Amino acid sequence: MAITAGGSLNSVPAPLQQALTSNYIDFTATATAGWTQQYLPDLMEKESEVFGNRTISGFLSQVGAEESMSSDQVVWSEQGRLHLSYIATMTHVSQKPDTTAGGTIQIVSDIDGNTGTTVYSINDHGIRVNDILLMADSNTTVQGVVTSVTAATGEIGVGFYGANTATAAGITATTASALRVLVVGSEYAKGTNGRTGQNEPSFTSFSNKPIILKDKYAVSGSDASQIGWVEVSGEDGQSGYLWYLKAEGDTRARFTDYVEMAMIEAVDGTPGSTLLDSELYGAAGNTFGTEGLFAAIESRGNMSSGITGVNAATDLAEFDAILAEFDSQGAIEENMMFVNRGTALAIDDMLASMNSYGAGGTSYGVFDNSEDMALNLGFSGFRRGSYDFYKSDWKYLNDASTRGAINAMDTVNAIRGVVVPAGVSSVYDQQLGKNLKRPFLHVRYRASQADDRKMKTWTTGSVGATTSELDAMEIHYLSERCLITQGANNFMLLN
Repeated sequence: MAITAGGSLNSVPAPLQQALTSNYIDFTATATAGWTQQYLPDLMEKESEVFGNRTISGFLSQVGAEESMSSDQVVWSEQGRLHLSYIATMTHVSQKPDTTAGGTIQIVSDIDGNTGTTVYSINDHGIRVNDILLMADSNTTVQGVVTSVTAATGEIGVGFYGANTATAAGITATTASALRVLVVGSEYAKGTNGRTGQNEPSFTSFSNKPIILKDKYAVSGSDASQIGWVEVSGEDGQSGYLWYLKAEGDTRARFTDYVEMAMIEAVDGTPGSTLLDSELYGAAGNTFGTEGLFAAIESRGNMSSGITGVNAATDLAEFDAILAEFDSQGAIEENMMFVNRGTALAIDDMLASMNSYGAGGTSYGVFDNSEDMALNLGFSGFRRGSYDFYKSDWKYLNDASTRGAINAMDTVNAIRGVVVPAGVSSVYDQQLGKNLKRPFLHVRYRASQADDRKMKTWTTGSVGATTSELDAMEIHYLSERCLITQGANNFMLLN
């Protein structure tokens, strides 16, 4: 039976509670919108979870630890390389490979690209007289002995084994091309004095500063008195009924995600803009931001565009190039890979290509040669060379409301994953004055005996315990923290 809506609230009222066409009120119509409905809609009290688990936090809890701090800055030192390896040019200024006896080289940078002064002085490198050098350009590798080190010009005199000149030794590198130099030992004549000078252990100091994150949830006193129940399933697996504080739970979960996203995405804004100086601090010369995970890897770690999913053979070659880079760094054997969906599938295809899945096929022990398991085309861990990798999808890189949206827009600079070394590193803590072993990633938060700012929550307003004249309840959230990325040279960012 068709129902025709009444023209207004008082059109043809029925004397009894009867469902008639003449007393039906269309409460969605403009004329009657907002009026009390004669028949309430059927309310489904259970909230629909259309986005699954919406939170993305948890990455740092898997790969790092948390530790309190009491100052405005964290300073730590990382060991330098043990062996002396440099990039140099052959001869000095405009000279070509020497045609006179011996030759000279000038150090340009160390093996990691760290440069010294404009002209490397004797204090900028560890090469000493009588050191045996292994030198290589694009054409040959030769050995020689250091005969002199000139502090004023940074020139290092070299005599070659088996050749009187650099040209005869086969060295063609000039001031325009690179020469790799490695100290492999020393040689002295009989009855000579010992070393003149010594090498001190090298280290590099790094620092980071915490930032303060805040958020707030508020509900008026009137709304707090109107209880409406909603059956929910929380992000952490809990379920039950909430009333108006359901929104507070969402705010808390969002703030928890913000705390983690800031540690991943934040950048050091030093020097800050004049606008931030005036708006945030009201004065000039302030420092802003903090160094997040991505910024630390881009600055001190490794970047790779490998494992792009072109084809399995290409991806395997690109992955082997990543291993070669790890070999040149700390060579941490166990690593965790947190990647987006496209990279995860490319890795699965790369690994699957190593298995024929047929009669007499080889499964490398992953499926125990079981035909029933051959349909499992996902890999959570694998070994290549001397490295073990544990692969995991990172929701933060996939979700359309987080980094996934940014990656979809800027495909050139998209972050497709990160390789994080497992285990701990040994560093010198300049505040404590001793070496400590800590995870490569760990969070430092401000705390003291008087106040813990790891994750603060407090309530103000007129609801419950009255603390102000505001007729509302306000729940405040605060955290002050920074992320410490130690040994960033062992990390790899896939972009």
